[in-house]
Amino acid sequence: MRKSLLALTLLSLSASSSAFAQQQRSGTAEEQKACTRDVQKHCRAVIDQGDFTILACLKEHRSKISEACNQVLKNNGQ
Repeated sequence: MRKSLLALTLLSLSASSSAFAQQQRSGTAEEQKACTRDVQKHCRAVIDQGDFTILACLKEHRSKISEACNQVLKNNGQ
């Protein structure tokens, strides 16, 4: 009984973690495409630190990013 309860708990945690990870991806595919080059060029050092860190980096380099990426930030209230 204990083993099945543990297995069920681990399974539900794994499923909810997967759903949570998918929700963490910010922006549509088009928005991500608009900013990909800017992230690679200006924010490569923080690319593994999550969306909020990347966003902060893009905002820090706002004068250098492409107009398309800048528009994505504006469209999302940044």
